[in-house]
Amino acid sequence: MKSKITFICALLLSFVVRGFSQAYPPDLEEIEGKTINYTDMNIYDFTVLDAKKQPVSLDIYKGKVLLVVNTATGCGFTPQYEGLEALYSKYKDKGLVILDFPCNQFANQAPGTEEEIVSFCQLKYNVSFPQFAKIKVNGDDADPLYKYLKEQKGGVLGKAIKWNFTKFLIDREGNVVDRYAPTTKPEDIEKDILKLL
Repeated sequence: MKSKITFICALLLSFVVRGFSQAYPPDLEEIEGKTINYTDMNIYDFTVLDAKKQPVSLDIYKGKVLLVVNTATGCGFTPQYEGLEALYSKYKDKGLVILDFPCNQFANQAPGTEEEIVSFCQLKYNVSFPQFAKIKVNGDDADPLYKYLKEQKGGVLGKAIKWNFTKFLIDREGNVVDRYAPTTKPEDIEKDILKLL
């Protein structure tokens, strides 16, 4: 019995370690022939695609406090859009910007097109903060921005994003200062945002 329990524990541990090692991005990575060193980068070094698939350099947000969120429209946490919009409406004039990156990696909870996602968010939650193209946040083909964010701030059980509505708070100098679990409601981050504004 004891050996059976030991075997099961070892097997589980191997899956966990394998999963985490696949989720950890390397410090150095080759992308389109260029060597990327995530430890020497700043969030303003990244270019992402907006909801219309047009490139947007994140350096347009220099001097702003950013809250970067991977979202989904069919998730139990989807009502957090309401809290995110409330924060944005309240503090956008003081320098807060929320960046919304839909992700379909978790139980296929963001299956729609970018146009459908934007329409849903505007109609149901009056979302007015910037929304971007769907991305992957884990794995080898995760968006470089998310590889960088995970390098800067790991989670409780490793660097991998665990679910929709994981949040990263970034100060006016582009430093990733905190990471919040999906269960953390937007209103619970307000005090931390105020310190940076």
